[in-house]
Amino acid sequence: MKEQQLFDSNGKLVPITSLAVVSIHPGQSEIQRENLQTMGVVTGRLNGRDLGGAMNEIKARVAKEVNLPQGYHIEYGGAYQEQQQSFAELLMILIASCLLVFITILFLFRDARLATIIISIAILGVAGSLLALLVTSTPLNVGSYTGLIMIVGIIGENAIFTVLQYRRTMETTDDAERSVVYAISTRLRPKLMTAIGAIIALMPLALGLGTGAQMHQPLAIAVIGGFLAALPLLLIVLPSMLLLVYGKTKTPTD
Repeated sequence: MKEQQLFDSNGKLVPITSLAVVSIHPGQSEIQRENLQTMGVVTGRLNGRDLGGAMNEIKARVAKEVNLPQGYHIEYGGAYQEQQQSFAELLMILIASCLLVFITILFLFRDARLATIIISIAILGVAGSLLALLVTSTPLNVGSYTGLIMIVGIIGENAIFTVLQYRRTMETTDDAERSVVYAISTRLRPKLMTAIGAIIALMPLALGLGTGAQMHQPLAIAVIGGFLAALPLLLIVLPSMLLLVYGKTKTPTD
């Protein structure tokens, strides 16, 4: 290779060594490929950072500072790819759980307006869980997603009992406002006992006390936030919606 000659711009033969340094390097023992394309793998571990925040920063810096030649592209895999896949699946489960709760309420009461009210209350409870995660700077992961799914069912169940009590009272009193007040006062103690008991039980996990508590901390924070949001939703918003929709009728349609 060093003895090879090339024509320069003047048409003269010159040795290749006058244009470049020729050296021999050992070849790669293994070439990795994916989809018939050569692949270079860069790995790293996180220390003191959450995966989502670190990946957002990496993507921003790569987009700003790295200019890829034509034919090259970057794919993010590993734990981040698995996390994104899990989030997509859990989001589908959350949507499916909301639909199942809606269908169950619709089958129970046979009233689309009432089912819409209850599922709306449950979704607002999920917003309370997300707010608790935001205030505590807790990342949204598989555990916290599980808490969101639990809150939908818990708020839906409590709302059903309140509406059942309201319907029974309306059958005898024929007074919507009085029936709502009676239904809320009757269900006040069970709601408070359920919420306070769950919050106290989950508080050690939410504070990260004990060995392995940090693993379930996002779940506990999400559930506590949902319970805190559920109390005003079930005691104020739900009866207000019942009076607004059914205040002029004797009882929700059977």
